[in-house]
Amino acid sequence: MLWVVENHSLPRAAAFFDLDKTVIAKSSTLTFSKSFYQGGLISRRAALRTAYAQFVFLAGGLDHDQMERMREYLSSLCRGWNVQQVREIVAETLHDLIDPIIYDEAASLVEEHHAAGRDVVIVSTSGAEVVEPIGELLGADRVVATRMVVGEDGCFTGEVEYYAYGPTKAEAVRELAASEGYDLERCYAYSDSATDLPMLRTVGHPHAVNPDRALRREALARGWPVLEFRRPVPLKKRLPSLSVPPRPALVAAAAVGAAAATAGLVWYASRRRGTA
Repeated sequence: MLWVVENHSLPRAAAFFDLDKTVIAKSSTLTFSKSFYQGGLISRRAALRTAYAQFVFLAGGLDHDQMERMREYLSSLCRGWNVQQVREIVAETLHDLIDPIIYDEAASLVEEHHAAGRDVVIVSTSGAEVVEPIGELLGADRVVATRMVVGEDGCFTGEVEYYAYGPTKAEAVRELAASEGYDLERCYAYSDSATDLPMLRTVGHPHAVNPDRALRREALARGWPVLEFRRPVPLKKRLPSLSVPPRPALVAAAAVGAAAATAGLVWYASRRRGTA
């Protein structure tokens, strides 16, 4: 258990959480496909395609080739979307779509880390327009997420400003540690996917959550804890037991690690077994 209050004379610490299939039971991005269809952003055919992608994601994840095809498809799909409309759709449907799929075990860990005096940071490949509201819902202190370039017309251009994926996540964690004074040896990280191995290796307390086969193999070899989250429970059902004190306003930290956004980084996909 984590119910140990941090000694404030020691360096600060944080818990870094991947989002999809680690904190929530589905792909955060694909979960909103029906809402985007109803809002006129995507066609019925596109909605059905993303629904199928969600099924594949839940059944075992996307392999590399599937991920590349989905990445290219999403990059084309979101070009021209009005950012404000996207934010409004997410805000209107957030509680109905996301609240019921938050793992009870993950919500408890967020509470425990906060009670121990640690910051909670969501580090996700999904877009900031989706991840930031989810982070606020969860009571996270900071969010690192993919950011698309927005044109003067307020619409996505289809280009990427910052891509939070694989090694880039680890670099963002290191840069956050430097700017916030986190002692990485005292920090925690949680993910379900082997693509997040660079992030997990960065901290002193890595955990594999609902791991894919490659991550499970690596975790067992390294002696990392392997956690199985199986109980999605709406946060509103947990409110009577919440013991977390009010948190400061969530900080969008996607700019951290911007130096890692090298040429060729592209819009996120629902990565193999939940990197998002």
